[in-house]
Amino acid sequence: MNLQYPRRQQQLRQLVQRLGLPETAPIKWELLDLALTHSTISAEENYEQLEFVGDAVVKLGAAEFLLEVYPHLKVGEFTALRSVLVSDRILATIANDYGFDRYLLVSASAMSDVAGQESRMADSLEAVLAALYLSTRTLELIRPWLDRHFQPLATEILADPARQNYKAALQTWTQAHQKTLPDYRTQENGQTHNDPDRFTAEVWIQGQCLAKGTGRSRKAAEQAAAQIAFLALSGQ
Repeated sequence: MNLQYPRRQQQLRQLVQRLGLPETAPIKWELLDLALTHSTISAEENYEQLEFVGDAVVKLGAAEFLLEVYPHLKVGEFTALRSVLVSDRILATIANDYGFDRYLLVSASAMSDVAGQESRMADSLEAVLAALYLSTRTLELIRPWLDRHFQPLATEILADPARQNYKAALQTWTQAHQKTLPDYRTQENGQTHNDPDRFTAEVWIQGQCLAKGTGRSRKAAEQAAAQIAFLALSGQ
């Protein structure tokens, strides 16, 4: 390690230890330092470019994990499940579990922005993933500790299919293939609060109603409609 400040060197080593990586891990420490530097500290040298790479890295890590652990799933199920695993909410939770806020260099004004904390934590985790990936050009410094978080979460989601995020999967597909976003039109059917078909949702794409779904809540109805549309479009 050849960083300017010994205290920073110690901080980064502590984080690597918390991740469970060996002291001899071939880490490019300057990249790791950059991955934990917010733009409010340096407008030119911060984690934004690494975050861009890390967005792809975390999706690759999640895809490898799902393929190895759940090889029986269809591609549509992979996509919906992965969209939850790599969401900002989950990534921020993982970052918080490892105490990333202790290592992230950020201005006091940004730190006081409570509303932006989730995105800061998620972004910094993606940047750290990029730094580790670029250190070896493999996932060997990532999978051992990231899988430990993915495993219980994936088990929970598969036990409750309603938690699979087909809305995110459908949005990703339509953006990639049709350069557009789905439009949801939801109405309440007037039944009791416990009625499983209380809400009906339609998903429209390019002026066409592609699917309908029902659910106890607006969110559930939209997810049901998104699932039908996504599986139809992706050929599942």
